[in-house]
Amino acid sequence: MTLLVLGATGSTGRRVTRLLRERDVAVRAASRHGEAVFDWAEPETWGPALDGVTGIYVMAPDGVPVEPDFIEQAVETGVRRLVLLSTMHAEEIDDRLFAAEGLVRESGVEWTVVRANWFNQNFDEGFFAPAIQAGELVLPLGEVRHSFVDAEDIAAVAVEALTGPGHIGHTYEVTGPDALTFAEAVAHISKAIGRPIHYKGTADDYRQASTAPADQTEAEIAYFATQQSLGDSLPTPTVEQITGRPPIPFTTYTQTATWPTP
Repeated sequence: MTLLVLGATGSTGRRVTRLLRERDVAVRAASRHGEAVFDWAEPETWGPALDGVTGIYVMAPDGVPVEPDFIEQAVETGVRRLVLLSTMHAEEIDDRLFAAEGLVRESGVEWTVVRANWFNQNFDEGFFAPAIQAGELVLPLGEVRHSFVDAEDIAAVAVEALTGPGHIGHTYEVTGPDALTFAEAVAHISKAIGRPIHYKGTADDYRQASTAPADQTEAEIAYFATQQSLGDSLPTPTVEQITGRPPIPFTTYTQTATWPTP
């Protein structure tokens, strides 16, 4: 068994790669600048990445579609299991990933969809890191609660789905153990790093802070308004059910992350 991990230098991909190798599973770690070169926009990189693999951790960066031709080519070359990283409420908030879910479900091979909530690592590794560094996060999500999930837990669920029995045809909603507002999450981070970080959560706050064109800003506000309309996100038991251990609490994450300094 050789497994292809896409996005192998990213928050979940590098953890999936590490966990698989700890199990002595042969891994092809693929990314645009990784051990194996893979680029969604360059189909000539697909064949070498797929050569000899039997399963794939499928993920695409934000805004990049999962190409139907890639899934078809993967099946034709002998791939027998696909595990897709998607998002909670994909049908309501992310047409790109909802379409990707349809592709893997209709692929004709074994599939599992991992729907993850907001990553903890968005705050220290991802797109919130500059705001945390600057001391102020502006996001028009008000006081809605989110069950932030650690990338380590997402990776652990994905690895079980890639290697174990009993996961075929399942869609897993993967969350952390707590439902927090962004204000509460930022307060935990502030406490952990010992300096003030502020959260502003209204649409007007977002307009005032945005440097994007007005039409883009309004489109982003509309997107976040859709998220708000879904209400609070409650924790699920998925991580413990699949991995046999409880999910990582947000406070544990804040105490172990490497935080950007001002």
